[in-house]
Amino acid sequence: MSNIIDRRLNGKNKSAVNRERFLRRFKAQIKEAVGRAIKGRSITDLDSGESVSIPVKDTSEPVFHHGRGGSNEQVHPGNEEFMRGDRIKRPQGGSGGGGGGKASNEGEGEDDFAFQLSHEEFMNVFFEDLALPNLIKTQLMGIEEMKSVRAGYTNDGTPANISIVRSLRGALARRVAMAAPTLAKLREAEEELDTLLESDLDNGPEVRERRRQIHALREKVNHIPYIDPYDLRYNNRVKQPKPTSQAVMFCLMDVSGSMDEAKKDMSKRFFILLYLFLRRNYEKIEVVFIRHHTSAMEVNEEDFFHSRESGGTVVSSALNLMHEVVQKRYAGKDWNIYAAQASDGDNWDSDSANCGRILQEQLLPWCQYFAYIEITQGEPQNLWYEYLKVAEQHKHFAMQKIRSPADIYPVFRELFKRQPATR
Repeated sequence: MSNIIDRRLNGKNKSAVNRERFLRRFKAQIKEAVGRAIKGRSITDLDSGESVSIPVKDTSEPVFHHGRGGSNEQVHPGNEEFMRGDRIKRPQGGSGGGGGGKASNEGEGEDDFAFQLSHEEFMNVFFEDLALPNLIKTQLMGIEEMKSVRAGYTNDGTPANISIVRSLRGALARRVAMAAPTLAKLREAEEELDTLLESDLDNGPEVRERRRQIHALREKVNHIPYIDPYDLRYNNRVKQPKPTSQAVMFCLMDVSGSMDEAKKDMSKRFFILLYLFLRRNYEKIEVVFIRHHTSAMEVNEEDFFHSRESGGTVVSSALNLMHEVVQKRYAGKDWNIYAAQASDGDNWDSDSANCGRILQEQLLPWCQYFAYIEITQGEPQNLWYEYLKVAEQHKHFAMQKIRSPADIYPVFRELFKRQPATR
């Protein structure tokens, strides 16, 4: 058997190309591992990668080997009992199948192949199902935005950045400093000339010398340049991170009996996206979890996604509770309030109009952005149509139907677009 060994010289990251090839080859297993990680992680726990295990049987590599050569005849066994696609019953008593419960002193095996996904690789796999443009992926993965701020003056720069006032002020100071000694001598020469003229020595050699000296001094003063390249000053600008303030993110989710685990998983991806967007713009982010069926309560993240409590659906209970929390803890101007609501659209018939009123009168005046996703395969229900009326009147309210993870991005398309402040 021949072994091919790659002895090419590479840099420090000599396995980078091989790693990319490996990630492409085992894409399905990695996506499955990332999906498990998303279910088990907090939506705020996004700064690390993930450990991925792949069964050894899936990592077998193709090999070169010598063929038998020549002409060969081979008989393949067949049967008369089974056809392709038939299902074979499991043997009784565990014979021939998986192992029993006893230990053995024979045989050997191999552990699963485990490796670590970096933060960037983890986020790339996470974003893949969401069909985000590359620009949005880069923004969400935490590139810090900078802004240009004034930082005094510098001696060099582009003509567009010349500070005219500062340059003229410097030129005036230079002319005064350079001309001061010469002007002092000029005043002395003029005083001596006046003294000689008072003595009736109009054409004496001393008078002529003083006049020549005065003329030379005046020429020297006049030859001082009005402005010199040394005088030019340019506005200096440096890059600084954008000043950030604090934000609160409200996560509202329907946990009635019709919200199954698949719908909750898509809701969690939606909440993760909003959290990533906010973390990019704000240093301090608080997350408030509100779950509801017929009544609403504020819970921690574990209960928010995994509690088995369920019941009917009264959406206004969650909106009322959010309003109470805002008034108690986040009513100041220092807070930027964002909200994301996930539901399958079911609601008590007489409650939908109440939801629209609460949104317009009590919540949207405080919110920077409110996003609603309806996770359903069926036709919209009365809550959807009530929210449509709200969306027509408020630009910072967005709504979208979600059928798969790839449908989540349209909700964020307007959110990521730079818009003038509405408040």
